[in-house]
Amino acid sequence: MNDTFDDNEAFRRGLALRREVLGEAHVERSLDRAREDPFLRVMQQLTTEFGWGTVWSRPGLPRKTRSFLAMAFLAANGKHDELRTHVRGAVRNGATRDEIAEVLLQAAVYCGFPVGLESFRIAKAVLDEMDAAGEGPVAGGAAQ
Repeated sequence: MNDTFDDNEAFRRGLALRREVLGEAHVERSLDRAREDPFLRVMQQLTTEFGWGTVWSRPGLPRKTRSFLAMAFLAANGKHDELRTHVRGAVRNGATRDEIAEVLLQAAVYCGFPVGLESFRIAKAVLDEMDAAGEGPVAGGAAQ
């Protein structure tokens, strides 16, 4: 890491966790753009340090549960690009196809069926891409 970002303990912790959950390539693309653009840099610093290094790294919830919440909130807010990213993260955190479907069904009931339909389309595309790359989740595991 160079001196572009404030390389403090929370940032380092967040960077490691962010890479584990979202993948090295995704995180590096985001950071590289921010290294070149001071306008973007401040948001990447905050996201990595606070979002990942302070909130996501807290001990109160398992990572998979955090992924479920992130997917539901992103679906509810129509944040499709971030939803794609967090479907991948959920798989890395051990989520199954069935569990992802259950989370998105809950979002459909509480946020509306258009949200659910769009979220399922997005998740299906991501899961198919992951399957094709040999990174897909296991099929079972839906919670009762």
